[in-house]
Amino acid sequence: MHWFGGGSMGLMWLFWLAVVAVVVFLVVRLAGSSRGSSDSMSESPETALKRRYARGEISREEYERILEDLRR
Repeated sequence: MHWFGGGSMGLMWLFWLAVVAVVVFLVVRLAGSSRGSSDSMSESPETALKRRYARGEISREEYERILEDLRR
C-alpha cells in the first residue's frame, strides 16, 4: 500500500509538470504570433517587398514589377 501512495505522488508531479509545460507553450506561442503580426502591420509594403527580395522569395523582375505597381 505504501508503494501505491508513492506512485500516485509521482503521477501528481507528472500531471503538474505537464500543466506547467502546456501553459509555458501557450504563452510563448501567443507572444510569438502577436509580435509577428504587429511587425508586419507596421512595415510599409515597399519594406515588405524588399524583405521578400532579400530572402530570395521573388526574382528581380518580380520585385521591379511589384515595386512599380506599388508606386502608382
